[in-house]
Amino acid sequence: MESHDETGCQAPEGPILCINNCGFFGSAATMNMCSKCHKDIILKQQQAQLAASSIESIVNGNSSGNGKEPVVAVAVAVDVQSAPVEVKIISTEPSSAASSKPSEMKAKEGPSRCTSCRKRVGLTGFSCRCGNLFCAVHRYSDKHDCPFDYRNAARDAIAKANPVVKAEKLDKI
Repeated sequence: MESHDETGCQAPEGPILCINNCGFFGSAATMNMCSKCHKDIILKQQQAQLAASSIESIVNGNSSGNGKEPVVAVAVAVDVQSAPVEVKIISTEPSSAASSKPSEMKAKEGPSRCTSCRKRVGLTGFSCRCGNLFCAVHRYSDKHDCPFDYRNAARDAIAKANPVVKAEKLDKI
């Protein structure tokens, strides 16, 4: 067998720690970083390129926006040798737009109750086809005088599932 000196191949001296000092081992294929740190750096570089291209399109006037969208400037500094990456986001959206949103949030609803007896049902309530919520006693349509027309609904479902098939007429001889 030939020795390593004759072939020019050298065995690594030992495992190489990630250059970001995260405690994992890196490899030469990932610039001496562990896979997670390498993936984070690649992702940040892609975001920086995307931000630079979007800023360039805004500056050149190629923006397809209608003027209602807020302009966001992103400055990203990526240094491969050091792990910390600074991301600064500056929004030029007026603050009055954020405060002028109507409070359309629902008022906190009380506990769900049976429509017939007003008993608290919580998660065990049964929704009927008429759109109401019922307890276990009133869940059946005959117990709560359901206005839903089950007969017509079944007729329509059968008609939709079984379309009428008509054969072509034959010419008489």
